[in-house]
Amino acid sequence: MNFIKTDIDGVIIVEPRVFEDARGYFFESYNEDEFVKNGITNKFVQDNQSKSSFGVIRGLHCQLGEHAQAKLVRVLEGKVLDVAVDVRRNSPTFGKHVAVELSAENKRQLFIPRGFLHGFSVLSDTAVFAYKCDNLYCKDSEFGIRYDDPEIGIDWKIPLDKVITSEKDNLAHKLKDILDMYEKE
Repeated sequence: MNFIKTDIDGVIIVEPRVFEDARGYFFESYNEDEFVKNGITNKFVQDNQSKSSFGVIRGLHCQLGEHAQAKLVRVLEGKVLDVAVDVRRNSPTFGKHVAVELSAENKRQLFIPRGFLHGFSVLSDTAVFAYKCDNLYCKDSEFGIRYDDPEIGIDWKIPLDKVITSEKDNLAHKLKDILDMYEKE
């Protein structure tokens, strides 16, 4: 596996070694020893999977406090633009984001540490998205920031008239709201 550091500390692109022949292909999507050698020591405890259509934007989501999650995400079918936004208190890259195209074809994964918002947009007709989490889901600690917050400025690669989001995502906070939360602590 090839572990590629991004411009934001802790967010890592993982490229597997793919073995292809006339039968198809094989690759390791996770090898604990390889991850630990590259500084990712998280123990994953929950796997999730979703299927979405072109234009869907899911996010930006995270869990706060003791229920925060690191994620290892990948695409099983189709293509997405995957996004991680740094919301770690006092981080020099607070509010900055990394956007990476993940697809069934390129087989890339993205490791997103705790303290990041996460979201993705579907760039193909459909996409099946899978991710491992290092903490169990807790509805009470769920937090979201709007996908179109101008302070973050993400280009989701979807025409505005084709964007599909949930009501919950449309009612999400702005980046400044998380700063207000930090000030109150």
